[in-house]
Amino acid sequence: MTTATHCPYCALQCAMALTPTAGARLSVEVSGRDFPTNRGGLCKKGWTSAELLASPDRLTTPLSRGDDGELHPIEWDAALDRLADELRRLRIEHGSDAVGVFGGGGLTNEKAYQLGKFARIALGTSRIDYNGRFCMSSAAAAANRAFGIDRGLPFPLTDLDTADTVMLLGSNVGDTMPPFLSHLQSARAAGGLIVVDPRRSTTARLTDEGAGIHVQAVPGTDLALLLGIAHVVLAERLHDAPYLEERTVGLASLRRSVSAWWPERTQSVTGVPAATIRQLARRLAAGRSVYILTGRGVEQHADGTDTATAAINLALLLGLPGTPGNGYGTLTGQGNGQGGREHGQKCDQLPGYRKITDAAARAHVASVWGVAPDLIPGPGIPAVQLLQSAGMPGGVRALMVHGSNVVVSAPNVQTVRDALARLDLLVVCDFFLSETARIADLVLPVLQWAEEEGTMTNLEGRVLRRRRAVDPPAGARSELWIMAELARRLDAPGEWSTIPAAVFDELARASAGGLADYSGLSHALLDEEVEAHWPYPVGSTGTPRLFQDRFAHGDGRARLIAVRARDHHEVPHAAELTLITGRLLAHYQSGTQTRRVPELAAAHPELVAQIHPTTAKDRGLDDGGTVRLSNARGSIDARVGLSSDIRLDTVFLPFHYGDERSANLLTSDALDPISSMPEFKTAVVRAENVVTTAHTA
Repeated sequence: MTTATHCPYCALQCAMALTPTAGARLSVEVSGRDFPTNRGGLCKKGWTSAELLASPDRLTTPLSRGDDGELHPIEWDAALDRLADELRRLRIEHGSDAVGVFGGGGLTNEKAYQLGKFARIALGTSRIDYNGRFCMSSAAAAANRAFGIDRGLPFPLTDLDTADTVMLLGSNVGDTMPPFLSHLQSARAAGGLIVVDPRRSTTARLTDEGAGIHVQAVPGTDLALLLGIAHVVLAERLHDAPYLEERTVGLASLRRSVSAWWPERTQSVTGVPAATIRQLARRLAAGRSVYILTGRGVEQHADGTDTATAAINLALLLGLPGTPGNGYGTLTGQGNGQGGREHGQKCDQLPGYRKITDAAARAHVASVWGVAPDLIPGPGIPAVQLLQSAGMPGGVRALMVHGSNVVVSAPNVQTVRDALARLDLLVVCDFFLSETARIADLVLPVLQWAEEEGTMTNLEGRVLRRRRAVDPPAGARSELWIMAELARRLDAPGEWSTIPAAVFDELARASAGGLADYSGLSHALLDEEVEAHWPYPVGSTGTPRLFQDRFAHGDGRARLIAVRARDHHEVPHAAELTLITGRLLAHYQSGTQTRRVPELAAAHPELVAQIHPTTAKDRGLDDGGTVRLSNARGSIDARVGLSSDIRLDTVFLPFHYGDERSANLLTSDALDPISSMPEFKTAVVRAENVVTTAHTA
């Protein structure tokens, strides 16, 4: 029997079909399925995704750390009894906020929703956040303050198909979501693909031979570049004055804020020629169908919210958002990065993208949960602070981790490893023994994507059905079942269904009237393959295109918000380099899944640092040799990969590797003051030849 479902990886959520085949060993054939985002195509991660279902590394029984320091199999009832007893003890001795929950952007909407409810009602804790804080928080904060709502793409992806100009800032879709490239062909044919990236990435190379422009700015100067382009737009009167008058507020303040960023000054900061800055402004203003899209490369900074805001300001100056054939959006990364942040995993939100401090929102959600509003805790603390608080006075003493591998993916990761070691109890729900699971006190084996029912929300705000195609191993359990069993043991009020369709129905009721309103949706409706872009209130047919008539602020207008470029907290000196991090085509996130697929692991078997040949020569580094990258936070040894595709002042590391190969041993945990996004992208490092260093010592 063939099952229609979607890929377990990125937020493109490519459609695929799974067909189990006969044999002693579980085998599942993957085929592409026609769908607007991927049109039947898949990347190599998607084509090989079913191999994980029969992986020999699969967890099939709970594991508990014994007195000998090792993990040993344990029965489910014993594991859950022990966990409930420990959670109850810690809450009595240290208060409810002594227990923390860390979620993930790969969880289904049902699990993300139930996890937020479980934390607040069954555990009574405010200490919940998730790994989307490391991914979409700056883009979300910028969209909320400019538009009054946060949806990655406020238009269907297919709208890009007829664009003549697309500006991509900080996103290498050629490696991260290859089927996306089919939507850029019109812009390439018109010579209008603009890629802003310190590397000549797979995506940047698409601009060759007259197809567009690659802008190779100094790392961390994207905000200055955007201010400079906006300056030209206003100075040359390229802005859409009627649109600004009718649909926005704040132009006067914005005009003052960009007045000092004339092209020559912008060039001195960004390294982008003044003539190119003028060319970019004129191209964006002259386009018939223009889109500006941002990604993590410009958002994962301590000024990421302001940078995303500057991109929105530029789009508004040009009259793009809400105008047919034009737009602004941000490319959600994780598979359910959009839905995962809408329904309660974030420390300050309730289902439907409601603010947890809003009395009416609390009353509505409490009525759905069957509890009094004052039983819902107030706002908690964001991800980095949550992890850093582990084992500290007033911090969490126990942490439950769902769908995240924080000892690889968190910034300044050695401090996170040290913090987790201080915990009384670390519990990890996973289907593989990830680096985080390896250090846990209790590991609970859960279902993989093709073994469960549920829904996901992709980068367009389109709600999709994930369907069960194979039976799970006998020892694995749904996280909905785990939460229900723990809620019963903890005498939690309310209903705790283990049926995904029923949980979704409750989510729909809880989201009703919120910004992310799913109230008109159900599993049954989604099974009809309707186009279901939220908001989708009862009686509607969804909202594929936001902002056509108004923005989500009370007056219907977008906000132009003046921002300013600031010096980064780390600046390279002398022979130091700026480290940038990112993804590889064959891998995904912390690599917990993709490093277990032989074909994908073979494509990138070791950590390689991309360095410019001139930079390498100055440091005595040879292609294929070993370089030690280090700073005050840590050091990493990596293979040298020479490439003229990177700036001379920059070195690139992928972040998919664990243990002592984790790029996040070097990254900074300095935070954006608005979004609490860490500064992942511009760590300052020294690069030394390992052989030379050892000989000198």
